[in-house]
Amino acid sequence: MMAAAIDTFESYATRLGGVLQATDWNRITPLADAMMACWKEKRQVFLAGNGGSAGNANHLANDFLYPVSKIIGSGIRVHALSANAATLTCLANDEGYDKVFSAQLAVLANPGDLLIVFSGSGNSKNILAVLEEAKRMGVESFAILAFDGGRAKALADHPIHFDIDDMQIAEDLQMIVCNMVLQYLFSRRNDVGDVRT
Repeated sequence: MMAAAIDTFESYATRLGGVLQATDWNRITPLADAMMACWKEKRQVFLAGNGGSAGNANHLANDFLYPVSKIIGSGIRVHALSANAATLTCLANDEGYDKVFSAQLAVLANPGDLLIVFSGSGNSKNILAVLEEAKRMGVESFAILAFDGGRAKALADHPIHFDIDDMQIAEDLQMIVCNMVLQYLFSRRNDVGDVRT
């Protein structure tokens, strides 16, 4: 039993490590630059995902709000579209689950804001709908994707695609990419200035 568990753990670590070693991290620079620009210019960032990716969106909304600077009043204006159960269930009931993110973006976002979606398959209908709404509104979009990238790979302004057919590793990579960006932004927090003025 123990040997089988260790084999599973080692296989997982090897596959995750292989993706990390093979990735050209220059692909992440546009996301870091876009996040920094939003921070400096007080534009909003919206995060969306389903299931574990929704959990990642909620987690990262926290990280970009406060840990990004650890100075009260100096975080990014960030919203997880998966966070409000009342809003999600209202929209799912009245408009359909496909619109739970796009209907929120349509009210909350302004042209020049930023959308980041997290999806394993890249084919979730609500993810595709929010990417389409972002395009309609002039909201720049990034998509962190796995498997073959799905339809989101073509819809997003900036797809960040990892060619891995494993949902758990896909969700790990969402966090890894954003934690890399977070640490970069934290290292430049003094460039933002006093956003409370």
